[in-house]
Order: sequence, then structure tokens, then C-alpha cells
Amino acid sequence: MSKGFNSSLDVVNCQRFLRLYTMIIRRSLLERQLTLQSRRYYSSVETVVTLPSGLKYRQPIGLFIANGFDVSTDGKKLTTYDPRSGRPIASVFSAGSADVNNAVQSARLALGPWRTTPGTERGILLHNLSRLIEDHKDILGSIEAFDTGKSADTAMSEDIQECINVTRYYAGWADKIHGYSIQPFTEKFAYTLHEPFGVCALIVPWNYPLMLAIWKLAPAVAAGNTVVLKTSELTPLSSLYLGNLITEAGFPQGVVNILSGDGDTGAALALHCGISKISFTGSAATGRKIMQAAASNLVPVTLELGGKSAAIIFEDADLEQAVKWCYSGIMSNSGQMCSATSRILIQETIYKKFVEMFKSYTIHRMSMGPLDHGPQISDAQLKKVLQYVRLGIEEGANLVYGGEEMDVPGYFMLPTIFSDARDHMKIVQEEVFGPVVVMDSFATSSDAIRRANSSEYGLASAVFTKSITEAVNTAQKLDVGMVWVNSSQDSDFRVPFGGFKMSGFGQELGEYAMKNYWRPKAVHLNLGISL
Repeated sequence: MSKGFNSSLDVVNCQRFLRLYTMIIRRSLLERQLTLQSRRYYSSVETVVTLPSGLKYRQPIGLFIANGFDVSTDGKKLTTYDPRSGRPIASVFSAGSADVNNAVQSARLALGPWRTTPGTERGILLHNLSRLIEDHKDILGSIEAFDTGKSADTAMSEDIQECINVTRYYAGWADKIHGYSIQPFTEKFAYTLHEPFGVCALIVPWNYPLMLAIWKLAPAVAAGNTVVLKTSELTPLSSLYLGNLITEAGFPQGVVNILSGDGDTGAALALHCGISKISFTGSAATGRKIMQAAASNLVPVTLELGGKSAAIIFEDADLEQAVKWCYSGIMSNSGQMCSATSRILIQETIYKKFVEMFKSYTIHRMSMGPLDHGPQISDAQLKKVLQYVRLGIEEGANLVYGGEEMDVPGYFMLPTIFSDARDHMKIVQEEVFGPVVVMDSFATSSDAIRRANSSEYGLASAVFTKSITEAVNTAQKLDVGMVWVNSSQDSDFRVPFGGFKMSGFGQELGEYAMKNYWRPKAVHLNLGISL
């Protein structure tokens, strides 16, 4: 016998449906109203920036808190400069301790509703964001290029495309977060829950501003956390522009908050008692300070720090390909990469040949476009790199090529090659973070592995050989978090990125990054045990 519509069950279900529908409509209208309000307010804290192409756009300069842009409490600003010319681009508001507190409180208010939002809905919002980043790819790439000194083509095809890929990838993860069931014996059952930490402080550097922000932001919010993102004072523009897309994508107020600021801003954020997790990418020196700050509240930390990565060239390697990969591995982004293969160890039978080939290839690349590799981020960074060059000469390394500032506007220097760079030299042991590569020879495989592992860093290495046995054995023995075989720097958003030793702990990207942003909870069920 079929049930009619007037059955009590159908009436209850209909009432539930109407209540749910009403809630959805009310929420949609409220969010639409808040979006319009935030956009109206947004117009009072922006500036018009003219890109090198001549295109003008409206750049947010405020602090992005609760889906709206606001001025800093004390009115303090910081100025970002074009590394290709040294001229100022824009001044943005810099967050003080009161602003940090406002952002954290915004994130904490959003946390309760957000952590209980179904993973499918969180995934839809991340998909929306991925689509919007793709729709704004040209403008985001142009902003990133202007602020960092990269070419617009590189910023769009590599950095912004990575943002799209990563956001889409973690959108797919949002509804696949679950624990496990465990039954030790008949009367005992347990299960685990994977829960978000809470409010996450995400602190990013200047070399890949938006890309590294997305590396952290996407898995954090997919796992149900809310975040306060602190940008570098040198490159804040693209992340602030992202704030507009966060609102347009439909994220509730407070889920994502974005602050510009200097080291004091980062310290205030790391020390804030409302933070439940810190993820930091930057130098080892600053990483130590972050850990000290986190210790005051016993907050867990993920660190992705510096590197002094070695490339090992065995005598059977394809030398032409090894030269090209090693050049890209250190000279891309003008050497401003934590994972740059800035040390090259070459088997002694091919040592002189490789050095000459590398020099010839460098000259060839410079003849094609002397400014293509990009500038240093600032005058201070340029001076630091040139100081290392002088130190290398004083220590007795052989300067094969470069070592000088280029006579052009901006912060450019020539790609620099040192040979006969011994392990005790500072240019071999310390991270230069510029277009400076040091080379030396080795006799045996065990010698190469020992010397590659002699660094206090352990981020990455590259191995060049035609022998799969040599490649596998060497990769296993290298004390680093990543090993490339017959390539360098070709990371992938599905594969973990992270290091050992002074290069930090915890991985970005892939499934491993999700584990940075959830914590397991065990639930024990007594099925009949009596005392």
C-alpha cells in the first residue's frame, strides 16, 4: 500500500526541507549582502597601479580581515619596489599587534561553522577559487612579475599555473578526510577522527609569494582550519589581490585573513595565543625564531627552510643534459630558490670538461637575453650575494665566470661560477640565495655521497647518471628530503616537498601536506567489558 503525501512522515520531511531551504536562502542573501558591503569598502583601501605593459588595475592595499579590506590600526604602511628598476610600486598597510589580534579573532569566530561545514562544500569553494585564479591568471601573473622581478611569461605559466593546480588538487581532498576503525578484540571497538587544528598561521617568503601561499592555504582550509596568512613585506601584492577572489569564491567571513607586514608582524602572529598551528617557509635563522615563539604556547610547527643542495654528476651522465638541468637548477629565479642545486660535484674524469661546458652554456644563455634570469629581489639582497662572491675569491675558489653587478637599472648580477670550491669554504656551506654555483671534483661514489651529506642542510639533491642502479643506490644514501634523477627542480604538486636537518620538517604538497593540517583523535567504545 503506497503512502499518500499527507502521511505524517512526508509532512515532517517537507517541513524539514522547507526549513533547510529557508536557511540556505537566508545564508545566500546574507553572504551576498556582505560581499557587496566588502566590495564597497574595498574601494576605499586600494590604489591604481600601472603595470610595465601599460595596463592599469586596482590593487588592494588594506588588511584583508573577515572578507573586507581595512586600514591598519596605527596607519603604518610599507612600500614594495620593482626589482627590475628599483622604483616603488605601491604602499600597503602593515599590520601591527592590534591588527594581528583582529585577524586571529576573525579566524576564531569563523572556525566553529567552518570546521563543521561538509567537506564537499569546502571542496566546491576551493574549486571556485581555482576557477577564479584561472580567470585572473593574466593579471595575477603580471602582478607577480612586477613585484618579484620575474618575467610575466614565467609567472603566468609556472607560478600562477601551479596555484591553479594546487587549489584544484586540494579541492578534491576536502571530502576525503576520514579516520580508521580498530577492533583489538570482540568487546572493544575504537575509531579515529581526523580533526583540524584550528586557526593556522601561514607565513610565506618573497621568492614565490602567491604560489607558496596557496601551497599552505589550500590544504589548510580543505582540512577545516581557518587561516591568517602573513605575506612578505617585499612582495605583498598578489596575495592581497587574492583576497578579492576569496570573497568572490564564496568563502565565509574569517576563513581566510591576509596581512601584510614585516618581521614584527610575523612575531606577533607566531606568539598569539589564539593560534593552533604555524606553517613557515623562509630562512633557517627565522625558522629558529618561529620555533621559539611557538614554544611559548606549545604550538606545533611545520618548517620549510633553506638549502645548499648538491648535484652529483657521474662520468657516464649525458653531459649536455646535465649542464642544462644544472644551469636551470641554480640560475632559475636568479638563484632565489631554497632547493636550488647550488653545489655541483663532478666525477674527476669529466671535471674540466663539465666546467667548460657549463661556462659555455652560461655565455650562450646570456647572449640570448642577459636579463632573462631576473634580478635579485632588493638592493640589500644583491649586496649580500656580491659579498659572498668576494668571500669566495678571498677563500681561494676559482672564479670562472661572472661575479659582478650588471650595469643596468634594477638589482641584476651576472650568473656566477666558481670551480675548485672546497668543502670548508663558506660559499660551499652557506646558503647564498643568488645566481652563484660552486663546483668541485670527486673520485668515487662514496666520496660524492659523503660530501653531499656534509652540509647542515638536507633539502634536496640531484643525481645524473645513465645507471639506474647507481641512481637508486645514491638516492637512498643521500640525507635529504628530495632527490631528482637526471633533472633538477621539476617538482610536482602531487609529490611531497620538504627536507631534513636544518632544512626543516614537515612536507608541502601531495597527500603529505594534508597531514600538516589535521590531528587524529581516538574514540574508544566499550562493547561489554565489565570490571
